[in-house]
Amino acid sequence: MKLFELQPAPGSKKKPMRKGRGHGSGNGKTAGRGHKGQKARAGGGVRPGFEGGQMPLHRRIPKRGFTNIFAKEFVEINVSDLDRFDNGTVVTPELLKESGVIRKIKDGVVVLGRGELTKNLTVKASRFSKSAAEKIEAAGGKVEVM
Repeated sequence: MKLFELQPAPGSKKKPMRKGRGHGSGNGKTAGRGHKGQKARAGGGVRPGFEGGQMPLHRRIPKRGFTNIFAKEFVEINVSDLDRFDNGTVVTPELLKESGVIRKIKDGVVVLGRGELTKNLTVKASRFSKSAAEKIEAAGGKVEVM
């Protein structure tokens, strides 16, 4: 097969339908909009979710719960993510961001206990899970809550 022999699969390329170009085209006159009515007009039509005046689904369904506007949003990392740093490193949220472990610091960093840690590190974060703190200290490191 040569480059000039490449062509699309038969039937995969269709000519676009040219609307309103005479009745011989099969899509002339009303251009597929039917006769009169809201949807036949320029700029006409109804918004998404409109049900012809019936109470729309998004208003029929009951509301549940609320959003706490004072809730703090933490970035979660695991103990296994800390294993990339060298022995004796002081791991701070800023260092985690620079090294690409996290994208944003948000309201703080939480260290969770999934994975293993082989290096002794001093980790500074907002919170630590019990298992994460145990694993860091077992590897000879320190845990500091900021």
